[in-house]
Amino acid sequence: MNGSPRLTRRALLAGTTATVLCNGLAPSRRAVASGERPVKSVAAVITAYAQGLHADVILGKILEGWKQDGGPGPALRLASMYVDQFPANDLARPMAEKHQVPIFDTIENALTLGGNGIAVDGVISIGEHGDYPWNEKQQHLYPRRRFFEEITNAFAKHQRVVPVFNDKHLGPEWSDALWMYERARDMKIPFMAGSSMTVGYRVPDVTIPWGCEIEAAVGVGYSGLDIYGSHALELFQSLVERRRHAERGVTWVQCLQGDALWSAVDRGQVSAKALSAALAVTPHRNDVEMRNSQGATLFLFQYADGLQGGILMLPGYALGTAVGVQLKGQADPVALRFDERSEPRYPHFAYLLKAIERMVHTGRPSYPVERTLLTSGILDRALTSLGEGQKRLPTPELKIAYQPVDYPHAPRPELTSDPLG
Repeated sequence: MNGSPRLTRRALLAGTTATVLCNGLAPSRRAVASGERPVKSVAAVITAYAQGLHADVILGKILEGWKQDGGPGPALRLASMYVDQFPANDLARPMAEKHQVPIFDTIENALTLGGNGIAVDGVISIGEHGDYPWNEKQQHLYPRRRFFEEITNAFAKHQRVVPVFNDKHLGPEWSDALWMYERARDMKIPFMAGSSMTVGYRVPDVTIPWGCEIEAAVGVGYSGLDIYGSHALELFQSLVERRRHAERGVTWVQCLQGDALWSAVDRGQVSAKALSAALAVTPHRNDVEMRNSQGATLFLFQYADGLQGGILMLPGYALGTAVGVQLKGQADPVALRFDERSEPRYPHFAYLLKAIERMVHTGRPSYPVERTLLTSGILDRALTSLGEGQKRLPTPELKIAYQPVDYPHAPRPELTSDPLG
């Protein structure tokens, strides 16, 4: 490895690479679109970049606007990339060539632009998608800790830290999630992580009252336990953390499947009313009975204040993610689902990028990373419980206290003519 950018084709940045590295990237359409706002530079550390992957729907909005159509975009400039893998349908190389963004061989060089100091204002780490192994708990072992370790090693070496965003959950293994959190805390790095679901569109467009009393809450999710269990937990936590005196963490976690799952549901270990409300707003297959959903799984967990949490994962039946919340003093639960729309270019990621942009500009996380630390821990402990015979696991390590913030979710598109403008 050396300090020069990796030129994946000789034509890539031919004749312009030296100018780009010495002078910074030429002003892009994003700088023009941002008006009077200063444009901050970010480095991207990613596993893979192809059509529809997280790198595409996050970085593509920096390069080509919120709607990825050449229109207005964030006051951010993509200064460099480190790319771990190049699939057959790779977009990293053509997008780098199109937008004059150098691709570096090392994470440190991406952060320094091949120089002798941290040369960017923020880092976006996207350890999602690509060809990586799975462990015995069916956790997809994306290199999020490795990415963060190399990012923070560069900070330590060059004696400067800048804000870092980690896409999706930390870890995914608990030991790695905790290490990442403690490393950021010890180095005083502004650090955010998590799912786009927490800031995305909702149907109906409901906000749980701040400081409310929640008597019960149940979530519904779909697809794989690791890949989409994290999304379901993040959406759930972003709602229940708004309750009075929250958040102080979780005292135990249990994961149930098969007869044990439906027995727990029938005994009322999760609120029947909250579950029914969540299911009522969840799109689902009509040719499959819910109780015949192959791979149906229940995450059960107890909060330190006594609130019972539950996420019912229904792959093969549910086609979305939803939460039902029973508020004290109300006869009927409040229920909402995440509106996972694909056009224009998965717009919920634009609202995630808005939160990242805010952190890069202010130097402060838009919302606490502890939320994602907690949900990462619940997910890891749930998958551990499943692998250990579905037993209940005490979780003193998850007594994670934090102060939530009242950060908004995306407005319904019909309520504004151009929500991403």
